[in-house]
Amino acid sequence: LHRDDGSPSCSSSLRTPALGGHVLVFPGEYSHWFNMRNIMEELVRRNHSVTVLVGDASPSVDYNNSRYAAKFNFLVFKLHRLSLPYKIQRMSDWIRRSFQYALQQCDSMLKNEQLMATLRASKFDAVLLDPMMMCGDLVANVLGLPFILSLRFSFGSIWERHCGQVPAPPSFVPPSPLIYTDRMTFKERLVSVLTYVWLSVTSEVLWSLSLRKDTNRSPFSFCESLGNADIWLFRTFWDVETPRPTVPNFKRVGGLHCKPANQLPEDLEAFVQSSGNAGGVVASFGSMVTNLTTETVDVIAAAFGQIPQKVRTNTKVIDWIPQNDLLGTHTHGGTNGLYEVIYHAVPLVGIPLFADQHSNLAQVGHQGAAIVLDFNHFTSDELTEALQAVIDQPSYKSTMQRLSALHHDRPMTPLNTAVFWVEFVMRHGGAHLRLASRDLNWFQYDSVDTGLALLVVMAITTVICWRMVHCFLRCCYCSRQRREKED
Repeated sequence: LHRDDGSPSCSSSLRTPALGGHVLVFPGEYSHWFNMRNIMEELVRRNHSVTVLVGDASPSVDYNNSRYAAKFNFLVFKLHRLSLPYKIQRMSDWIRRSFQYALQQCDSMLKNEQLMATLRASKFDAVLLDPMMMCGDLVANVLGLPFILSLRFSFGSIWERHCGQVPAPPSFVPPSPLIYTDRMTFKERLVSVLTYVWLSVTSEVLWSLSLRKDTNRSPFSFCESLGNADIWLFRTFWDVETPRPTVPNFKRVGGLHCKPANQLPEDLEAFVQSSGNAGGVVASFGSMVTNLTTETVDVIAAAFGQIPQKVRTNTKVIDWIPQNDLLGTHTHGGTNGLYEVIYHAVPLVGIPLFADQHSNLAQVGHQGAAIVLDFNHFTSDELTEALQAVIDQPSYKSTMQRLSALHHDRPMTPLNTAVFWVEFVMRHGGAHLRLASRDLNWFQYDSVDTGLALLVVMAITTVICWRMVHCFLRCCYCSRQRREKED
């Protein structure tokens, strides 16, 4: 990489493939980067050129890695050293710092004239972005390029409902912060409705107060910009998700990173084999948890020490594990880890921490493939009992095997599905699958104007009919009066 002070940096040359297209990628961080990287590698394998736009302060995208640099073109822009919050902390503080980081990303990209000139000169065919990296949609709009979103979900399905125009009846589609099933009680449906209303109102207010402006157009809201996405790639599938309404440009690609297990490194293979027939338990808390309290570690260690599977003298602690190859039973419930255990049909004990993890684990827990514990209150005995239950009771294994069968039974692998739609957008300059409803006002979308027009017509017709009946009755009455006088 080469970077002048204050100017964007890029690889020595932007590759121009002989046969493939040119994709600009805005990756997310941590597990989001891991998912995006799988799509990027498959695009490169199919002879497409991939350019990754990343801030120099990125906490997880290692643009100096020679392995990645051999595959992708990195375009690095200067970003002030306000790091993305990664430690588990109060949600309000996390949201505030994330918003500050996002605003800095937007300014660092859109106000960098040299960067924008470089992007225009590169002649991209499409943009692939994770909404975790804010303003990628604005850059795509400025460049006049079609773009594809890759995401797990938004809280309350705000982006999906308001920007993507997907219907979400609160009577059987609970908003994502809630851990209800699609068969809710009256109280749960009431909470579902109130949650949707509250999230919708607060989001619309925030969007109206934070209008964003690109260099060529009048200000427009976050949702109007994000709604221009041609394809939405959701990292979920109907094995876990309950049936719900969808729209043509929403595609489910959950488990796109999963693959058959590879041979383990020698040290891990020896460790696992040393347990004999008992097997092993994999404990993972994801990419954003860097440490645990001593009390929590003691509780987990005490529980592991009571099972025959490998842990304590039977425990191996390492910074990173090939989780897809180890097939674990103990996870924090992140989407990546969840789909790995579903792919390999391994039941799990879940300890959710934040974000989508509570919802993910609740869904598999409701189906009987997992036991979910409270991170703040679980004891070593509870963890031991949960581990023994999912290992020894066949119902958990059989349920997970059923979910795994559903996961595998599709016409294309999720990775091939994701790449197909990226290529589709490149071939046709867009997917042409967006609903026309995104161009309607709320009163047009809900047919309030036509309903009022019909009411007016009905009222006028009723008045006319009443006047006609009234006149007819008066005529009849007058005629009768005349006849009586004549008689």
